[in-house]
Amino acid sequence: MFNIHTLNAISNKGTDRLPADKYNVSAPIDSADAILVRSAKMHDMSLPESVLAIGRAGAGVNNIPVEKMSEQGVVVFNAPGANANAVKELVMAGMLMSIRNLGAAWDFARGLNGTDEEIHKAVEAGKKNFVGFELPGRTLGVIGLGAIGVRVANAAKALGMRVIGFDPGISIERAWELSPEVHQASSVDEVLAKADFVSFHVPLIDATRNLINAERLAFMKENVVVLNFAREGIVDEAAMVAALDAGKAHAYVSDFPSNLTKNHPRCLTFPHLGASTGEAEDNCAIMVADQIKDYLENGNIRNSVNFPEVRMARSGVQRLAIANRNMPDMVGQISHILGKSNVNIERLTNESRKQVAYTLIDLDSPVSDDTLAALRGINGILRIRVL
Repeated sequence: MFNIHTLNAISNKGTDRLPADKYNVSAPIDSADAILVRSAKMHDMSLPESVLAIGRAGAGVNNIPVEKMSEQGVVVFNAPGANANAVKELVMAGMLMSIRNLGAAWDFARGLNGTDEEIHKAVEAGKKNFVGFELPGRTLGVIGLGAIGVRVANAAKALGMRVIGFDPGISIERAWELSPEVHQASSVDEVLAKADFVSFHVPLIDATRNLINAERLAFMKENVVVLNFAREGIVDEAAMVAALDAGKAHAYVSDFPSNLTKNHPRCLTFPHLGASTGEAEDNCAIMVADQIKDYLENGNIRNSVNFPEVRMARSGVQRLAIANRNMPDMVGQISHILGKSNVNIERLTNESRKQVAYTLIDLDSPVSDDTLAALRGINGILRIRVL
């Protein structure tokens, strides 16, 4: 029986993937084998040694101490792409709202008073203040061509826009999904110089903090619209508001309100709604539950943010799942100990990722407690599981 602790409400469509005869989904944290989380902050939490994995029902993992988990041999999973359609639709909605000045127009309409005839007259007199523009022929720049960025780029093409994108690490899978009519730029600055709209779909790391700043806003096109549905901190808000006040930028659309932006007439801010659809929550929960299940039962890793992707079909009598620091001769030492114990390796796969490595080994006979103790004694071993 595997014990699963949930830190937030997780969609039943996800937890139902964990059968009751093998999983206790309401387990207390002090006995948990795995933790399912959405937005709960985990950096100051003390986790028991029993925790083998953390599943984030979403894409971002800023609320999880990933580096600390790596040192403890805890695999952190996320659900990339599960909320991609929800975010894409909100980006497109924000773009349309900004160019038609719908936020300001709605406020105007809601503030009208008088008889219906008086309101109609006020509407005809006031609508000239909300004249907008249309999308076809204008250029959207997309920074980050992952699951969300590719969908945004393709949707913009379908609306008649020119699209230019930048992502130096675009995966083969995403490249196949991307419309061939999307121009791929060689730098962020090339995108920013050509775009009438800019949408960000990157994680918040040192390299992406304040990607939009005063220096870059200075060479961007007049009346540019900046859309940030990625992470707070991607845009230098003080520089952005200064550009709006100076008439350089037309609008700033953000999923992260602040005191500087929430009441600004040229800002549209939403309460972090990017993945807030029932479908997205279901998709994220299903994806992360399936990944946790496969890891706990088979040792396979897919969509981890801190461990390499490793999957191997089961064979043999017993499987070892070994997490270790990425050091020379680890596989050799493991193989040597198994050989001395007269245990034959039927199948083996090993991958590394930065400071950690992970090995799956299928054996033709069970290992003894003494052999396991010897394996755990190897310098750099973080976790060994017998499956």
